[in-house]
Amino acid sequence: MTDKQPAVLALNEKQRFEFNKLKKRLRRLVGEAIADYAMIKDGDKVMVCLSGGKDSFTLLDILLSLKLNAPVSFDIVAVNLDQKQPGFPEHVLPQYLEECGIPFHIIEQDTYSVVKRVVPEGQTTCGLCSRLRRGALYRYALENGISKIALGHHRDDILETFFLNLFHGGTLKAMAPKLLSDDNKHIVIRPLAYCKERDINEYARLRDFPIIPCNLCGSQENLQRQAMKTMLAEWDKRFPGRVDTIFGALKNVAPSHLADPTIFDFAELEALRNSTLQSTGNDEGLDILAI
Repeated sequence: MTDKQPAVLALNEKQRFEFNKLKKRLRRLVGEAIADYAMIKDGDKVMVCLSGGKDSFTLLDILLSLKLNAPVSFDIVAVNLDQKQPGFPEHVLPQYLEECGIPFHIIEQDTYSVVKRVVPEGQTTCGLCSRLRRGALYRYALENGISKIALGHHRDDILETFFLNLFHGGTLKAMAPKLLSDDNKHIVIRPLAYCKERDINEYARLRDFPIIPCNLCGSQENLQRQAMKTMLAEWDKRFPGRVDTIFGALKNVAPSHLADPTIFDFAELEALRNSTLQSTGNDEGLDILAI
């Protein structure tokens, strides 16, 4: 895939200049995330989970661009799960991927009927839908030698999840840029972890990707997540830099200054103190103000 797409070619000189700046920024941020978390290694077979949304289209596009001059060799395959939603335009993704010469596979599994049968009318379907979708993708990855599963979650998704867990789940937890699945069989990566949603929105618009909206539940909106999105947008508007600082904090954690005894051994502090005093022979110089 190259930048010689009709939508990009139609841009005027100023627009192309801005587009190239945007693409360079996204490439740089994705490259930094891949390097920081050792996401992709030589010989990897990376499965990009392509939903038809702006995020996964952008992820695939940027990874293909990086692959051209990456310091390691890796393969990319785009995989879409056709959930048999009524009215789903099943021709769109295959046509796009074939025209771009991108290796792909379409998994056909009727998760739509399962979700509509199990979830009571009016309740959110996202949880069950996500689990069924993940199971199908994991199964394909295991059967086809996939070493990395790439998802399109971006920086804003990570921050929204952090505050959802903080406000509603009582946990300090977000989305990891790289994780091992619960069964220890899959490595999941999020190369867009450093990318802002507004940049992805603009990139997808300029690329004119054939976006397919999720309408499994009538474009059902997760109200709590939307509230987090609104809160972050307001902070970003009123306090420039605050959201960047919060994301930076997720990379700068001090377990000894939190309160979870399962990740920091508070019980052993006395032993550490006594060992230090014994090695120095006295307790002179201890500064109570340093506590």
